[in-house]
Amino acid sequence: MKVIDGSLFKRMVVTGAIVLHNNHPEIDALNVFPVPDGDTGTNMSLTFSAGASEIENLDSHDIYEVAKKLSKGLLMGARGNSGVILSQIFRGISIAFEGKKEVNAVELAQALQNGAKVAYKAVMRPVEGTILTVIREASEAVVQYAQDDMEIEDVFSYFVKEADQSLERTPELLPVLKEVGVVDSGGAGLLLVFTGFMAGLAGETIERVEIKGEAQKDALVEVESDSEEAYGYCTEFILRLDQAKMKAFKEERLRNELERLPGNSIVVVQDEDIVKVHVHTLKPGNALNAAQRYGEFVKLKIENMQEQHNSILEANAGKAEEEVATPDIPSPEKDVAVISVAAGDGIKNMFLELHCDYVVSGGQTMNPSAEDIVAAIRRVNAKHVIILPNNSNIVMTAQQASIILEDEIDVKVIPSKTIPQGLSACIMYNPEVSLEENLDEMKEAIANVKTGQVTFAIKDTNIDGVDIKANHYMALCEKEITACLPNKIDALKETLNQLVDDDSEIITLIYGEDVTKEEVEVIEEYVEDTFEAELECVEGKQPVYSFIVGVE
Repeated sequence: MKVIDGSLFKRMVVTGAIVLHNNHPEIDALNVFPVPDGDTGTNMSLTFSAGASEIENLDSHDIYEVAKKLSKGLLMGARGNSGVILSQIFRGISIAFEGKKEVNAVELAQALQNGAKVAYKAVMRPVEGTILTVIREASEAVVQYAQDDMEIEDVFSYFVKEADQSLERTPELLPVLKEVGVVDSGGAGLLLVFTGFMAGLAGETIERVEIKGEAQKDALVEVESDSEEAYGYCTEFILRLDQAKMKAFKEERLRNELERLPGNSIVVVQDEDIVKVHVHTLKPGNALNAAQRYGEFVKLKIENMQEQHNSILEANAGKAEEEVATPDIPSPEKDVAVISVAAGDGIKNMFLELHCDYVVSGGQTMNPSAEDIVAAIRRVNAKHVIILPNNSNIVMTAQQASIILEDEIDVKVIPSKTIPQGLSACIMYNPEVSLEENLDEMKEAIANVKTGQVTFAIKDTNIDGVDIKANHYMALCEKEITACLPNKIDALKETLNQLVDDDSEIITLIYGEDVTKEEVEVIEEYVEDTFEAELECVEGKQPVYSFIVGVE
């Protein structure tokens, strides 16, 4: 085909969202630092799914209309730095489509390049070897390649190939990627989106794979431990690959998809165009759908290994605690309000006690969207709003929220990147002085705080000469991993030894939901015996991080 209209573009977007969703756990696993809050894939998937949902019911052949609505959905749904950058890429594409009902190969290539330009402008200090590099290099290449008379399929296939090659080069541009042996996670997520676009362009239908939640996973593990044969349905089939899809088929890719169903006892064996598959799963239909994309079934067999399993699963899933939403009632109008982002009831209460008007839930494992922050800003009902993101991965999202509301409310983002920084900024807030004075004092406060964290590693690796072992505890000082030890208390001691010096006056220790009272007593005694600084110990109840340390 020579042109893309709005209807086809919508199909490409929806397919791209599905491909990204189905594979986002693999993107999460690419995060360089082996901490359990690796969420690049999750953030990108939630962001792009929000955009796709925005156009789901839109019946239009006008590509600009579809792209503009997609851009709005991505803008509001953006989560994390990767999600914000993804939204900016498609904002640039939308801008390039303005005034066009359909686009040819050259116009599509130019739009992709404009997406790269807009994304670069959105980042204060662009880093090469990231998602930015992938979109820039691939779009520059396709602009040189595209001609007016070319087929869209040819041009887009070339673009995806160049994006793939650019992604493979990212470790050469970013040393930390090379050290750990991975490609850039944001770039990999973007490639999945465009791979989905190509599938949608070809008219291919891809089924959305259900990614199981933690409660469901726990139930499956519990049942499985009773007996190997207690795991849903034993599903076996022989698949004959389509000749056109022989090159696209990878045993490992199908194996990973089956594992995420979730599946167990997985065997995938290929012999030329024949693939033999064995899997235990609760969703045999999803297993068949995942495989059928590549060919036709020659033989299949499904056997129920435990009829009672579904009831057990439902019983366990029903135990999951549901969070009760707070009614969205605006506060009385005020001049200045402060909003913080935090995870953990104890930490939330600390912020609320320190002049903070509202706390947006998020920060570890789940970042708030721009829309979440916009809703919080409107809720506090103030002329001026100060936002404390308290996480480096939320700063850009907060800034995006401020841009969305720039014609309605004066929003100032103080780039606090840790909980201790945010708390220190809140302490300095004085409702009796001017907004400008408060901003200056709060910015100065975050600059004077050193932050340490203790969390467990999720994989074996080596970073900056430190050997990381899965399930051991890492000592993080500022952004650097300084040690990885079997015991969380020892890791905390290492963190404190790195951060506290003779000039330190106050140590704020926030302990998480996995820390016992006995462990707190041990560390209190250690601090008293070792350092001159005053210790403030607070139960933060935060997930992921056993300890968060602020030193001033």
